[in-house]
Amino acid sequence: MNPRPNLLARAALLALPFLLAACEPLETVGRAPEFSPLEPRMEHHALYNVPLPERVEPERPTGGASLWSAGQRSLLGDRRAGRAGDILTVVIEIDDRAEISNQTARARSGDQSMGVPQLFGLPQLANRRLPAGASMDDAVGLSSSSGFQGSGSVSRNERLTLRIASTVIERLPNGVLRIEGSQEVRVNNELRELLVSGYIRPEDISRRNEVAYDRIAGARISYGGRGHISIVQQPRYGQQIADIFLPF
Repeated sequence: MNPRPNLLARAALLALPFLLAACEPLETVGRAPEFSPLEPRMEHHALYNVPLPERVEPERPTGGASLWSAGQRSLLGDRRAGRAGDILTVVIEIDDRAEISNQTARARSGDQSMGVPQLFGLPQLANRRLPAGASMDDAVGLSSSSGFQGSGSVSRNERLTLRIASTVIERLPNGVLRIEGSQEVRVNNELRELLVSGYIRPEDISRRNEVAYDRIAGARISYGGRGHISIVQQPRYGQQIADIFLPF
């Protein structure tokens, strides 16, 4: 039997983690990250698939001598988003700080002994045959002790200030609006991506057509990036796999 194939197979298995640790997405070599297409996003469909009225009546003042007009595009009209396809601004101002400290201590000890000094004279007979210093007076002795001490602390400080234009995807039967927005900014070879989605009430939209992030129910806010810097900051694929399987 030729041992050469077995040696080659073992060498390939040993070299596999190193190959995985060194690999990168080949499409990123020498190229800047591409923008995500807008077509698959729900906001794109909301902007293009909203049915428009067949005829738009011109805005007219309420009276012959009045300059007031109740239309949305008038000077004093309500320009807040309220239907599918409308656009509003989401203001994200996160300044959270949390500090948690826990400490636990536990200790326990116990002693137990059992002897048979008198058992029909058998312990005395046994003592004569035991080595010097040995005795059956205390036949069994047990002693145990255990201790535990743990401590942990969490300190977190997050601050994020962003503004993003979002699109009303749909208006629910109860009047709540579902919004979704995305923003991508590419600087050199690094692409920063901001995503936001959730549900808001029309009355929480300000006169400036803005809504705060803490007014969004089920908010999903993601701020990350893609590019050469983000790749360097991530562990190699082989290292991530090794961290999963290695028991030490």
